[in-house]
Amino acid sequence: MLSKRAASLKPSPTLAISAKEKALKAQGIDIAGFGAGEPDFDTPAHIKEAAVKAINDNFTRYTPVAGIDPLKDAIIEKFKRDNDLTYKREEILVSCGGKHSLYNLFQVLFQEGDEVIVPAPFWVSYPPMIELAGAKPVIMQTREEDDYQVTEEILKKHLTPKTKAVILNYPSNPVGSVFYRENLEAIGRLAVEHDFFIVSDEIYEKLVYDDYKHISIASMDNVFRERTIICHGVSKTYAMTGWRIGYSAGPAGIIKAMGNIQSQSTSNPTSISQMAALTALTGNQDFISTMVAEFKRRKDFLVKSLRAIDGVTCYDPKGAFYVFPNFSSVMGKKHKNRVIDTSTVLTELLLDEFHTAVVPGVEFGKEGYLRLSFATSMDIIEKGIDRIKKAVAELT
Repeated sequence: MLSKRAASLKPSPTLAISAKEKALKAQGIDIAGFGAGEPDFDTPAHIKEAAVKAINDNFTRYTPVAGIDPLKDAIIEKFKRDNDLTYKREEILVSCGGKHSLYNLFQVLFQEGDEVIVPAPFWVSYPPMIELAGAKPVIMQTREEDDYQVTEEILKKHLTPKTKAVILNYPSNPVGSVFYRENLEAIGRLAVEHDFFIVSDEIYEKLVYDDYKHISIASMDNVFRERTIICHGVSKTYAMTGWRIGYSAGPAGIIKAMGNIQSQSTSNPTSISQMAALTALTGNQDFISTMVAEFKRRKDFLVKSLRAIDGVTCYDPKGAFYVFPNFSSVMGKKHKNRVIDTSTVLTELLLDEFHTAVVPGVEFGKEGYLRLSFATSMDIIEKGIDRIKKAVAELT
């Protein structure tokens, strides 16, 4: 008999879509895939060479649970250089990916009776991970027409004496939205006034467009920093998703407790990957601007193409590599005998009949929307857009 915890948990929908897409491709079906949440670029050569060197140097044994000191120092330097934030080694934890960083943190911070505010649209794993810690996710809707901002007014409506934290993800998955400075300041002030934590997921920090400059909420005021835990990683910035290196920065007591959780679950992150991550953070950074320029080219094409579909609106992302178009106008229409009454049904139609893989917006807390990743080639993007247009045109 499974535990209640395991029985109530469903697999990640984004990973499920990717698995179905791969299965169809294995059957020889030409799929235009927009599901993947990882860069389609290769890990830069100098990073791969660092991993090979680590193997040849026999750096293949256990390391300290919280990560090797040289990597911690590189992370500290990254925060100082990029965010004007100063941390000590005991305020840094290296984990097995960004998701692992968040999981450790939620296990440390949350328990039964706690409420955690999650702005929607949200990354699919936040609510399940909050529930696994015994706490209650409180979904706070934001609106496309307001650039998906969390304002003081909206946040106040969701605060209760049980509020333990608010989750901020910017640039956002699935929307690519960011927070205006004045709203970050308001969130920080409310956190101090109402005594809750800020979980700031900034893993897409470097993937930004149109002259947007990322501001970490922890850098805005020392009192904000004292109650903010930043979760980050090398996966998105350096095309290192499979290397599984994430990191967290925050108050030493919380970081130590996260390390204790990690010591009883995974122990240290992979030694070889840590050396690769060290080189990623300290080595040549030119790769990032090249990747961002290509992502921007794809983004601009996708936004323009989606907006050209009758009835579809699409927020222009400021970061990350996703678009989140609004297909509410097609809800209630039919394709043959299939009624398109949810984003899930629309997703199934696109995959089954038009061989295009997207993720339904309902999984991100927003019905009527779809998430498309543009971390794929322009050839696939153009092919997929043509198929989506054809699908919408055939609806009655």
